[in-house]
Amino acid sequence: MHSSLRHLPSILWKGRPIHLTFFATRKCNAKCPWCFYLQSAGADTGAGEDLSLDEIREISRRLRRLLWVAFSGGEVFLLDDLVEMSAIFHDQNRPTVMLFPTNGLMPETIRDRTERILRRCPNSVIVVKVSVDGPDGALDARRGAPGGFRKAVETYRLVGELLDRHANLELGINTVFHSDNQDRMDEIIDLVAGLAPKGTHTISVIRGDLLDKRYKRIDVDKYRRATDRLARNLRNGTAGTHRFAGARLKAAQDILQRRLIHRTLVEDRRLVPCYSGSLSLVLTETGEVHPCETLATSLGNVRDHGYDMARLLRSERARAALEPIAAGACHCTHECNFIMNILFNPRLYPALLGEYLRLCGPGPGRVAAPPSAGETSSGPPKANTGSAGP
Repeated sequence: MHSSLRHLPSILWKGRPIHLTFFATRKCNAKCPWCFYLQSAGADTGAGEDLSLDEIREISRRLRRLLWVAFSGGEVFLLDDLVEMSAIFHDQNRPTVMLFPTNGLMPETIRDRTERILRRCPNSVIVVKVSVDGPDGALDARRGAPGGFRKAVETYRLVGELLDRHANLELGINTVFHSDNQDRMDEIIDLVAGLAPKGTHTISVIRGDLLDKRYKRIDVDKYRRATDRLARNLRNGTAGTHRFAGARLKAAQDILQRRLIHRTLVEDRRLVPCYSGSLSLVLTETGEVHPCETLATSLGNVRDHGYDMARLLRSERARAALEPIAAGACHCTHECNFIMNILFNPRLYPALLGEYLRLCGPGPGRVAAPPSAGETSSGPPKANTGSAGP
């Protein structure tokens, strides 16, 4: 497997991006009103044609080694060339993790393309996250996806059939926490816990300047109660866990991350340094580059800089746009940002270690989680991370 240990220097030297989120398409077969990318008032990926495979290959070639590539959109499994795109990053950037979120509306297609990616990209952990935002089909109409819940569950089942044949597959459910489902979190958590095979479950706070702002009227205490329950399930061994080496460390990071996100919501301020624009970048399908998903400010278009991300980041426009982030002028609850901000911030390691030890147990009311495949009690993680991360 592509090792994450190559990126340990980034703990101290944050001089180049190692996490890329690639919004590969704006096409989608759903119309979720809580989608921050397609339903935000300020959503603008720039004019121009979508990047070609040759252009993506050149951008990738110049990016050097990456820890994590997150495909996003839109619905990425609508792309006929998704397997080829994945292969480009796998071969040239050697990422430890590649993430593929999906609304699950095309069960057979998603299963087929996932298996082709697994075969073509054997040295990366392939994470498929199926979106389930309710315990039944009550939200299907609002998503513009009749039968969406049933199809998402079927997608989960079909992709789950690949787990026994592909050790590099990770399967999970992601739930966007918003005003319409915040009172049904216990039902959703129970539903996910009862799915077979058992996978991971993440809850992502709604974000973006949405056209319909009522979905952002959330009760932060209900978010805390839901994420506290996820933490308890991880500690007592009833929740699905990652299969890759270092799974306990990732679970500990998940718990710490959700606690920091809750505090961010309550205190309405940044709590930890943000590495967006230094360790993390966002690339849109038209070549615009952003420091993160929540800031509409573009650092420039990679086409205007010879497809060289490093050259773009040295431009006056990019430096001016990144200065406020370094100065702490913004804050957000974006889970992918928090993953990087925790795992590459030594000041948070004592808190991270505390959560790790609580997961390891044994102790009163706790059950020691079984080792993940390839994990040892003393060895370092071989894979870290996950729209929500892995």
